[in-house]
This record gives sequence, structure tokens and C-alpha cells, in this order.
Amino acid sequence: MPRVVAVPMNAKELARIAARLMSCPAAPFHEAGVRAVVESICAEHGLASRRDVFGNVIVRLGNAAAGRALVLAAHMDHPGFEVVRSLGDREWVARFHGGVPDRYFRQGIALRLLPGSTPAKLGERLGQEKEFSVRAGAGVLPHAPRPEFAVWEMEDFALRNGHLHGRACDDLVGVACLLAVMIELQRDRRRAHVLGVISRAEEVGFQGALTVAEAKVLPRNSLVVSLETSKELPPAKMGQGVILRVGDRTSIFDSAATRFLGEVAAGLRAKDRTFQLQRALMFGGTCEGTAYQEYGFQTAAVCVALGNYHNCHPGGRIAAEYVNLADACGMVELLVEAARQMPAFARLTGRLPTRLSDLLRQARRNLRRKSG
Repeated sequence: MPRVVAVPMNAKELARIAARLMSCPAAPFHEAGVRAVVESICAEHGLASRRDVFGNVIVRLGNAAAGRALVLAAHMDHPGFEVVRSLGDREWVARFHGGVPDRYFRQGIALRLLPGSTPAKLGERLGQEKEFSVRAGAGVLPHAPRPEFAVWEMEDFALRNGHLHGRACDDLVGVACLLAVMIELQRDRRRAHVLGVISRAEEVGFQGALTVAEAKVLPRNSLVVSLETSKELPPAKMGQGVILRVGDRTSIFDSAATRFLGEVAAGLRAKDRTFQLQRALMFGGTCEGTAYQEYGFQTAAVCVALGNYHNCHPGGRIAAEYVNLADACGMVELLVEAARQMPAFARLTGRLPTRLSDLLRQARRNLRRKSG
């Protein structure tokens, strides 16, 4: 039988996946809507997925017979408010989870209470913790569902001028890219061993990722790659390609794992001069890569540059995040090729030691002849 030729993931298809995910508001501990879409997308494309006991989603493609596992990790939550108690008719106390500076919490900012998509306003701060009064609009019906969480009121998703805009590019663009990689590999029907870990409650200390790392769900020899959107910081620039993230605010990631992705990128660049890769320490935040690395996994990370990180516009107001769609497509292309090249990990990472050995031989000859 002739081999099936896979249709590569294109920008429009990736944007559609991102739109479906980003249309579901989420906050730490309140990711059910996003998770339902993740599971639907997996089912539509024949990808095996399951929830673990903590509510994280594990997606599987292939098995150990195809070789060492490549694990792709992204998270479903985004900074938001958790409703903790009622203050009376149409008013609640909500605690904010996630890294947003105090100056952005201005009274009167529009919020959306969920479930029910009820319009509300941010009220006064209550004490030293990030707890606030939240009051629903006057038109709320008495039988409206009891709110469980709240998000900033803004567009869920938009595609404008080659950029994805919305409340939660972080990290639903990462989740979209993870799913896109696995969909393309599934279509390709090439032997591969890939797991996707789509976790909960990253914004409050990688809680979902830590439960997965500790639970022995992943093969101990897995190569884990964290997928993120990360605050745009020099020298990385939006629109100049996927970023090979050598580290985050807390950690430097594994040298050999990072080198492997760099070699894969060099191979892509040799075949297609338009492929773009940046390499940078993205110190705007700490990503799940730190959690997996501390639990003993060989870890690398990739990201795309993010504007208005955590909805914080440089002008001091709450605004939609945004990323460059072509950068996200580059992330998918890099990780699809990395999955295909996993059997060549030792050969690709061995190129540097070989080059250094050759240079050492030259050094010995040169230094003996030229004594100084």
C-alpha cells in the first residue's frame, strides 16, 4: 500500500483550535470548560486521552515500542478570580490567583462571573490578601447559577493582522500547539512515542504539573518539553520565530535537551530558509519546565513571545494578550520534527562532542608546533 501523505498543520487550522480553547474562560482550579474542549478535539482526531485523579489531561500517541517518549507540557488555566463566599444579594468575595501587580486592580473594572457569564464589576480590596468584593449587575436574574469564578471582561479570541488576541493566550496557545503537534503526527502515521500533559493550576505553583511529575505517569527517561507563551523580553522579539527557551526566571534547562531541539531546528532551517528560531533566557516568569526538571526529568522548553503578559498592558490597564500566529506555527513545526527525530537524539546531541574532539586534536598539533 502507498504510504499516506500527511497534510501539515496550517495557520488557519491552528487558529481554529486556539479559538475553540480560548472561547472557554478559565481560572486556576476552574478549567472544566477548556478541558471539555481538549477532550473533544482529541476524540475528533482519534487521539487517546484520559483524566488523571487530579483532573489533568494526559494525551497519548504511540508507545514504548516506538522508542523514548517525548512529553509535551502545557497548562489550561490563566490568572483569574475564585469566588470564596457571598456578601449578600448579587455581591461576593473573590480571591485573585496569579501574578498581576496591585496597580492593575482598579475599582469598577468589568468582570464576567461564571458559570452563567454574568456581568459584574470589581469592588474594593478586602484586607492584605488579593481578595475583592465583586458585584453583579442590576439585571441579574434571581435563578442565575451561583458564581464559582470570575475573569476579566474582554474578547475571548480574535485573529487580527496575523496575531491571536484574547484573554488567555497564556497558555491556551501552548495547549493549541501541543494538540496541533499530536494531530499532525497522528495524520502522519509515522512511529512516534509522544505524550501530552495538559495540566491544571499552573498559575498557583504548577500544581497540576507537580502531581503528574510525582505520580510516575511518565516514563522516567522521557524528554519533557514545556510549551508556553512568555513575556516578550529582549533579545527575543515577537514575529521572529519560536523561541528555544534556555531557561526561565528560576532554572536553566538541560543542555543536551536544548541542544537536541537546536539541532532539529538547524535541520529545518537547512531545508527551509524561512524557518525562524530564536534562543533566549526568558526570565519573565517560571514555567512548568522547572517543576519537571526538579523531579528528575530531562527537560527543555520552547515558547512564543507574548504581549500584555497576564493581561497587563504597559500603560497600566487590563488588556487582551496577543501572540504572533506564525511564531506559534513555528513551534508546531519544530516539535513535530523533534518527535520524528527522537530516535536520533544521541546522534544529534553527539555532534558537539565530536566537533570539540576534532578541535582538541587540532589544538594539540598546533600548540606543539607553535610553542609561543
